Amino acid sequence: MQIIQTVAELRAWSREFHRSGKTVGLVPTMGALHEGHLSLVRTAKAACDGVAVSIFVNPTQFGPNEDFALYPRTFDADCTLLKAEGVNAVFAPAPEEIYQSGASTFVEVAGLSDRLDGASRPGHFRGVATVVAKLLIAAEPGRAFFGQKDAAQVAVLRRMTADLGLPVELVICPIVRERDGLAMSSRNRYLSAAERRQALVLHRALNAVDALVATGERSSEALIAAAHANFATEPSVRVDYIAAVDWATLEPVQEARPGTLIAVAAFVGTTRLIDNLVVE
Repeated sequence: MQIIQTVAELRAWSREFHRSGKTVGLVPTMGALHEGHLSLVRTAKAACDGVAVSIFVNPTQFGPNEDFALYPRTFDADCTLLKAEGVNAVFAPAPEEIYQSGASTFVEVAGLSDRLDGASRPGHFRGVATVVAKLLIAAEPGRAFFGQKDAAQVAVLRRMTADLGLPVELVICPIVRERDGLAMSSRNRYLSAAERRQALVLHRALNAVDALVATGERSSEALIAAAHANFATEPSVRVDYIAAVDWATLEPVQEARPGTLIAVAAFVGTTRLIDNLVVE
């Protein structure tokens, strides 16, 4: 497994695959890898001849009071996991390799970037769109792999790649959960034992919504109320949002139809967690 630290090296690595008619996949991450990340890697390995995983804690997607300095950095352990999965290359750039001194260009998806997580974290999706655009330009993959858990991010990146005409297919992979249903996240390691139990309310709330949909309920108001009722059983968990939206636009919908995104975000202690389901 090759460790790559510069854009020039990454591009050369990718183009070597392209010259021999092989396909390249990219899995962008911020490290602190878990089984959710590894599921993306396995999907990429099955679909592409060469797979690169980026490990970069992107400073521009963190707000001034967020956890950039504390975000877990476990590079050696991450590389051990990726080597075991047969990853071809790890791209681990320094911040100045991605954001050169004096750089003043950012990518912003207007409208979408201000919805759901974007409303709670101003500037977050500008940072996400900018770094992912840079990674896609650097790696030149045919496919890039992302998780459904970050559903609002997926909507932003789909719009960005379409608007910029980037020649890449975004492959969206299912949410991977712990045995008790908690969606896997690098931030789960912040939770105390008590908070870990409280965090299960996110999944319970979505299960309640799913059960209501199965009875034929389509009113977004009723579905959101059911989720709120579940959150009320954990008063120490602070709801950020519960929303029923069109996954393409992140705009609220009055009725949940196939493809509607039901998304939740909540603070468990000081840790902000997200989860979602897509109506079948």
